[in-house]
Amino acid sequence: MAGPLSGLTIVELAGIGPGPMCSMMLGDMGANVIRVDRTKTHVMDRIADPKFSVHNRSRRSVSIDLQKKEGIEVALRLIDKADGMTEPFRPGVAERLGVGPDVCLARNPKLVYGRMTGWGQEGPLAKAAGHDINYIALTGALHAMGPKDKPMPPLNLVGDFGGGGMLLAFGIACGVIEARASGRGQVVDAAMVDGASLLATMFSGFLASGMWKDGARGSNVLDSGAPWYDTYATRDGGHVAIGAIEAKFYAELLDRLGLDASLAATQHDRSTWPALRERFTATFVQRTRAEWEAIFAGSDACFAPVLSFAESRRHPHVAARTGSIEVGGIAQPAPAPRFDRTPSAQPSPPPGRGSGGAEALQRWGFDTAAIDALRGLGVGCT
Repeated sequence: MAGPLSGLTIVELAGIGPGPMCSMMLGDMGANVIRVDRTKTHVMDRIADPKFSVHNRSRRSVSIDLQKKEGIEVALRLIDKADGMTEPFRPGVAERLGVGPDVCLARNPKLVYGRMTGWGQEGPLAKAAGHDINYIALTGALHAMGPKDKPMPPLNLVGDFGGGGMLLAFGIACGVIEARASGRGQVVDAAMVDGASLLATMFSGFLASGMWKDGARGSNVLDSGAPWYDTYATRDGGHVAIGAIEAKFYAELLDRLGLDASLAATQHDRSTWPALRERFTATFVQRTRAEWEAIFAGSDACFAPVLSFAESRRHPHVAARTGSIEVGGIAQPAPAPRFDRTPSAQPSPPPGRGSGGAEALQRWGFDTAAIDALRGLGVGCT
């Protein structure tokens, strides 16, 4: 595998959402990731055809029954050879199964043991069920998003993927760097409630300085309160986004819209915002989205069309950066970030249950006889 993490070995105990996101990121960067899948269809297996579970790309799979003693021993033999691992269970479940951090670190002292949960390993909510919307609700992030009349969940990007999967990938990378220096592994507690809070760090400063009105959603600069940081409908039913915060960008926005330059003097006068929003609304609706794209082409007015996922893949800028690729016939984002000396390879398609497992085990150091013995213990690998 190409990429800056080439040579890194990771065991992923299968889960949904943030766990697979973490492993995808590590695999995209060249890590050798083995996904330990269930042996039977589970309620979490929501997509029948594995090719559509695109965040399961860039690794191979073995299927192991972790409810059986033999299955746990197989998983531990994989973990023995790993630099890191991820587990997606509620607190206490991994310990009950026999793959908790005490057991795994006793066998592999250099292991970085990544734990992915919503609420973290301790606290009154630690063992409670939840999803992205619940975790970000507790952090204040959800309260700040949406129109004035109600909070609006921002897909499951803030909790699951940004605050969860990316945080765990960063934690594992940090842990591996430290382990290679110290010779000692450790546990990484990646909680979505922590990660979502961390993503909102800037707003702590805004709140303390008085720049942010905590109880007034939709009235601040970055939450659609400012008319020059918002979206507007166009004549054809499309939308455009403007973010002209700085004075020079705002001046150019006014110029491209054909509005009076004197409006620049009152940009931050909140008493003028309602009337200004009406003028922007009435102006943008006069033309189509494509017409506005042509008018703003080459400008620094902080303008962009609001594109659908499919439209985004076809945009000239995304195409120029090869930002969208096809893996197994499915269009999806390319690996990121990008490295000039150790670039990532084309991701491999998401594996079916046990797909590529034999090759993965060989790369893990198991010979043919050992792999056959594992199959005899119920390990699924092809």
